[in-house]
Amino acid sequence: MSSNTSANTASFVRFDKIRKTFIGVTALDDVSLSVTRGECHCLMGENGAGKSTLGKVLAGIHKPDNGSLFIDGVEQHLSSPADALRAGVGMVHQELAFCPDLSVAENLSMGSYPRHLAGLAVDRGAMRARAIEMLTRIGVTSIDVDQSMRLLTTAQEQLVQIASAVGTNAKIIVFDEPTSSLSQVDATRLMELIEDLKSRGVTIVYVSHRMPEVFRLGDRISVLRDGKYVGTLTREEASEQRVVQMMIGRTVDVYNPQYLSSEVPKQVKLRVTNLSSPGRFSDVSFEARTGEIVGFAGLVGSGRSEIAQAVFGLDHRATGLVQLDDSPLPLGDIRQAKRRGIGLVPEDRKRQGLVLGMSCLENFTLAMLERLSSFGVLKKAEARVKAVQQFDRLSVKAPTVDTSVGTLSGGNQQKVALAKWLGRGCRVLIVDEPTRGVDVGAKAAIHQILDDLATEGIAVIMISSELPELINLSSRILVMREGKLVAEVPRQRATQETIVKLMSGVKAESDETLFRPAMNEFV
Repeated sequence: MSSNTSANTASFVRFDKIRKTFIGVTALDDVSLSVTRGECHCLMGENGAGKSTLGKVLAGIHKPDNGSLFIDGVEQHLSSPADALRAGVGMVHQELAFCPDLSVAENLSMGSYPRHLAGLAVDRGAMRARAIEMLTRIGVTSIDVDQSMRLLTTAQEQLVQIASAVGTNAKIIVFDEPTSSLSQVDATRLMELIEDLKSRGVTIVYVSHRMPEVFRLGDRISVLRDGKYVGTLTREEASEQRVVQMMIGRTVDVYNPQYLSSEVPKQVKLRVTNLSSPGRFSDVSFEARTGEIVGFAGLVGSGRSEIAQAVFGLDHRATGLVQLDDSPLPLGDIRQAKRRGIGLVPEDRKRQGLVLGMSCLENFTLAMLERLSSFGVLKKAEARVKAVQQFDRLSVKAPTVDTSVGTLSGGNQQKVALAKWLGRGCRVLIVDEPTRGVDVGAKAAIHQILDDLATEGIAVIMISSELPELINLSSRILVMREGKLVAEVPRQRATQETIVKLMSGVKAESDETLFRPAMNEFV
């Protein structure tokens, strides 16, 4: 392992005893490490370890309480992102930050709008051309630059943010969980872009939980734990087991689902027949049974999340038949879906699953206000008891249930989003990207929770872009492509190669025994 401060390596960026606290919580505790010019230096650690905070210190978002930051041997005093940009530092944030009612082009020119007519008017033609050039530079040609940011998907927003950071021609770019919202195709394209940036001498600080990305991109890997620097490994020194042990102080074994050997009867709980939504998906049919986890795979835009939303009643244009316990469920009626026992943990927990400015307790009650209220008044004592029970069950790490949910780590926020549906007692739980943006420890805990729910007899439908997660947890995987359900792959046949080929439309000889669901024809 490298020395504690990496002092023996010629540094381009150097953090020297950086300390940062937030309302009594120590996020960074005397962290010292160095990044060399032109390398990709990966930062890893559990949620709350301090890695994103360290990246934000470099990007001028957080000013350290103590310590020094040096770039190319010159001490920096960065009080804002504008200061960082002048010092040659750009950042791609995990939490997307745009003006949602402005267009893509307007957001990409924010702070430096091209002008004409002696500077009296914004040159919209030049602004559009600049935005198109910035997106093309990262290989994106499918986004309409005149479209409002509000109308973009999470993945498209992430691509726009990457284009913005790369377009500043920064000599240092911080990437904070940049692939958390991207499809495998877009993630691969981003990694190729990062390798190209490195070849041009750009220094990359890369924050991620995803081991394959880190081992592909990282020249060196530094690990933080509880705000402290643990150590730095070269790519050759690093292994998954070693990095995980540094991150959490113990090893994490591959999770083996227990529900697969459960004696819970596998009865059809949810039956979906010919479900369609104009422009989203068509003629989708599948079943979810008690005591199993059904996985949904597909590229971004394939219709996975849209199907979940339609089943939950969020799509008023949906047609077809959804049955719960062989009884029809009205489409487009969220209240009926909730009353009948369906819960949905959405893809974007921060915008769709939680209200970050509210407490954990208040968020917990949102899914069951009608059960916890009397004449419009919340029964706080009962709500508190139920919240404590579920938080204990899920091991939510929060000072109290009155703590603002926005202050919790990503893994604990996700547990709160799960808790509110478990507290309601749902019989079908749909989880969309359940471990996006959470660390390996929290991911293992969430896998355990989903397994426990299936073991108890709940029908779990899991949508995930992480193929190892799908393959490990699912009893079978339904594959979406361009709005169509094209295959059902049993657990015994599921491999990453098979799933990727089905998602992308590439036929392999080994796929010939896989059938399209509800259609008697080969893939």
